[in-house]
Amino acid sequence: MSLPSRDVLLGPTPRILHGRYEVGEVIGRGGMAEVRRGHDLRSGRTVAIKMLRKDLARDAQLHQRLRREALTLAGLSHPAIVSVYDTGHHRIDDGSTDGIRVPFIVMEHIGGRSLKELLREGRPTLAVSIRHQLGLLAALDASHRAGVVHRDIKPANVMITPEGSVKVVDFGIARDGRDPTATITQFRPSLGTPVYLSPEQARGETADARSDLYSAGCLLFELVTGRPPFVGDDPVSVAYQHVHEEPARASTYRPDLPAALDRVLAKALAKDPSDRFQHARAFSDALRSATRRRGAVTQLADSGPWERCA
Repeated sequence: MSLPSRDVLLGPTPRILHGRYEVGEVIGRGGMAEVRRGHDLRSGRTVAIKMLRKDLARDAQLHQRLRREALTLAGLSHPAIVSVYDTGHHRIDDGSTDGIRVPFIVMEHIGGRSLKELLREGRPTLAVSIRHQLGLLAALDASHRAGVVHRDIKPANVMITPEGSVKVVDFGIARDGRDPTATITQFRPSLGTPVYLSPEQARGETADARSDLYSAGCLLFELVTGRPPFVGDDPVSVAYQHVHEEPARASTYRPDLPAALDRVLAKALAKDPSDRFQHARAFSDALRSATRRRGAVTQLADSGPWERCA
């Protein structure tokens, strides 16, 4: 008879962190970390525990990145931003005398799925698209007012709860927007395909709040059309388009979209940051105005919240 498989991190029995957090199954993975379902033995609530992958646990830069994410989230308080509850380290045995100290963050557990997962199922209706975008912009308004630039806005980092609320996650490469040294080149290896990067980030220049708003514009474009504004065979070709080419109008792919929404997207995706929306609230106000005439914010299409892309 075959034995049940073991979890290489947890071993045959669940691990208790800080004498308080019971660690369960993996619920998410990224380039540097994994997220596990956890149970807070004191409060009884379900939590999410983010910890570095074992093979990266000796990377001092990634330790710093995870600590910075915890500090960033601790300074933000908004319903559309994931909350952090606790931080710490735990030791795992790697055969050495001291083992490896692996940092972790205990966060709010978010039910539901990411926009990346939901977009695989089809294009949302215009009403649902606008609702999600407004939630994202509310989160960005709060983080930018606190001086925090996310720098990695993309569908995978926007969670949608079962109730339809937005939760922005993964502030791992966020920086103080007032830090003049905050350039994307410091973390380029961890970013993957630059489908949502602003032109200035693609050039390795300083990212500010307007960079996040450009990325949010890319996300909105995908929400309403079913595809991002720029696609290519490799990351370099996509980055080149962000810097040098103008996106097609969203209505090219979806003729029923109002012309006012095309204009909002054109401003959000301007190459020069000074030509974009300067604040998340301005983006939000323009989006509401552009879609109010069509009733998109308050009326759902008869086909339901998600449509199959042709």
